[in-house]
Amino acid sequence: MKSICVFCGSSPGKREEYKVAATQLGRRIAERGQTLVYGGAKVGLMGMVADGALEAGGKVVGVLPEALSAKELAHPGLSELHIVGSMHDRKAMMSDLSDGFVCLPGGAGTMEEMFEVWTWAQLGYHKKPCGLLNVNGFYGRLLAFLDLMVEEEFLKPDMREMVLVKDTAAAMLDAFDAYQPPRVPKWITRAET
Repeated sequence: MKSICVFCGSSPGKREEYKVAATQLGRRIAERGQTLVYGGAKVGLMGMVADGALEAGGKVVGVLPEALSAKELAHPGLSELHIVGSMHDRKAMMSDLSDGFVCLPGGAGTMEEMFEVWTWAQLGYHKKPCGLLNVNGFYGRLLAFLDLMVEEEFLKPDMREMVLVKDTAAAMLDAFDAYQPPRVPKWITRAET
């Protein structure tokens, strides 16, 4: 795996554990010789994951929409910064540049990004791993809800299992290395779209 995309909050959150986890994830990605791809901002957990990778000598690629760039939110020390026209363009480019997706704690935007790439995986658009870094049990209630989706037969068990859940950066990256996507996509393959 050459590059890992990280979705996370533009806020640091209220717990120190979130900040530590973001920095450690960035550092671990760099130490493995992988490129960090992320949203390009200098604020919140986004800035911390980038700083962790940069401090470890890693390559960091940011993708930032013009509207956020105009607010001077871009991280100044990135290896590469791509300014794109919209949030849709941002997600598409981040996906194209990445071999896997890790979701740190964050808000609505973080969830929207993760659910979109997971949906793409279910539909067979890509075979890249998607994971939730469950820092301090942050995703516990969401995981219970995903299990309810399975129980109520809105989500197939093999599609639920596509979402990898780990408590540490090292465990997540190891799980990515071992990831085997389900053999059968939900309905279609990318070639059929």
